[in-house]
Amino acid sequence: MSHHLVKTGYTGLVERLNRFSQGAPPSESLFKILKVLFSERDAAMVSQLPIRPFSVKRAARIWKLSEVETRKILEDLAERAILLDVEKDGVQTYILPPPMIGFFEFSLMRLRGDIDQKALSELLHQYVHVEDDFLKALFMTGETQVGRIFFHEPAIPEPDAVSLCILDYERATEVIKTAAHRGISLCYCRHKMAHLGRDCDAPKEICMTFNEPAQALIKHHHARSVSKEECLDLLQAAWDHKLVQFGSNVREGIGFICNCCGCCCEAMASARRFGLMHPIHTTNFLPALWDEKCKGCGRCVSVCPVAAMSLVTANDPRKPKRKKAHLNEDICLGCGLCVRECQDGAIALKERAQRVIPPLNAVHQAVVMAIERGKLQNLIFDNQALMSHRFMAAILGTILKLPPVKQLMASEQVKSRYLEALLRRVGMSAG
Repeated sequence: MSHHLVKTGYTGLVERLNRFSQGAPPSESLFKILKVLFSERDAAMVSQLPIRPFSVKRAARIWKLSEVETRKILEDLAERAILLDVEKDGVQTYILPPPMIGFFEFSLMRLRGDIDQKALSELLHQYVHVEDDFLKALFMTGETQVGRIFFHEPAIPEPDAVSLCILDYERATEVIKTAAHRGISLCYCRHKMAHLGRDCDAPKEICMTFNEPAQALIKHHHARSVSKEECLDLLQAAWDHKLVQFGSNVREGIGFICNCCGCCCEAMASARRFGLMHPIHTTNFLPALWDEKCKGCGRCVSVCPVAAMSLVTANDPRKPKRKKAHLNEDICLGCGLCVRECQDGAIALKERAQRVIPPLNAVHQAVVMAIERGKLQNLIFDNQALMSHRFMAAILGTILKLPPVKQLMASEQVKSRYLEALLRRVGMSAG
């Protein structure tokens, strides 16, 4: 890191970002990215903001400014999609999202003239794809991940869906139908690669956000509000272009579904690079292959975004050159694209031996990820502002419902006599 960058507001911002469960390892590239997105004054001010959602009044108290001046600054940051602002029960709250899934993506989810998007794209590519630290920190620390795969719904006919016990949160169509808000933006990944001259021909205006994140992005024109019907049509377009649905790793309040190609998208790149480490949660399904029907055409191999399919010898003495499809179950996402691509009926989706259960909601996900990454103390003892009883109750309530091993990890990190006594009391009650 260059010496001239060390003693600036950007250093404080990097420290603040790394209190998230999914942080941003410092590097020269990261500081350059932040300088594109934040002025030094912005960086210094944002570095003081709490992790949990906060009000204008709380930010004013932290910054020692009037509420009028504070609101103006917060609105400017929200307009630039650095902060997300949501109105709930008549109260306006703000939150600083993590870099990813967060303000890295938001910076390229529409065409903008206030920042150099080409230079930013080059820096993001260097930081995310060329340097290893960021993806490793994001996807390879802890068991609970940021995102999960949604299965390719046309791959399972509706009669089979009943027998396979498919739940609503596993269906992208159900997420679309039940969302309170729906927004469509440019695909961050393909937009970024377009600036590098390496994008594919898959649709770009197809990135989906839902519920509170969509509400905030639509308000500031980083997403376009769409109807349920238009969103479903775009999902069909994604299927037609053989894109994979990658979305929030929760069961309730899903915030995003990206429609990913295998060539441009960072989630798919991570799955290819670190597949055995399971950087993305899979679906609850795997392809079942019927060797006798397989003609070895290789269509399933070409469509797989993570190279889980390959062609191997069929060991047919009558046709020694005959090939057949082979699946590497350890890295398969269970998306089902191969099923639709196979024209010979040689592939169908079956249930995995063990179901993958996502966290219930964003609070559950944040707590578990923080525990696994050794950052729970940052979530509970947010030293930038007093923790509200309501938020603390949500965190503690989530911890008390976790398995004993995770509870022990939480207790070790927080070193709180109160939490230890609470866990013991719950343990005795359960016994």
